[in-house]
Amino acid sequence: MITVQITLPDQLAQDAQRAGLLSEAALEKLLREQLLIRRQDEFFAAMESMAQEAMPAAMSLEEVAEDIRAMRAERRAKASG
Repeated sequence: MITVQITLPDQLAQDAQRAGLLSEAALEKLLREQLLIRRQDEFFAAMESMAQEAMPAAMSLEEVAEDIRAMRAERRAKASG
């Protein structure tokens, strides 16, 4: 376990102490909540970024079939070469 020392303005420290926010359990809960919030924020930011990316045009069945034929031909050429 790690010990952390923090410096707070007197009034804030007194208010936090009266509210019970400086106990080990309360600080642990606050930190875990903030970590969860940050992970959620990062997730939603990534989702937003992905949503703004242009999607490539869908390939037609003919284009897919042609890519498969080309890939197979390339593999055959490598295997025989």
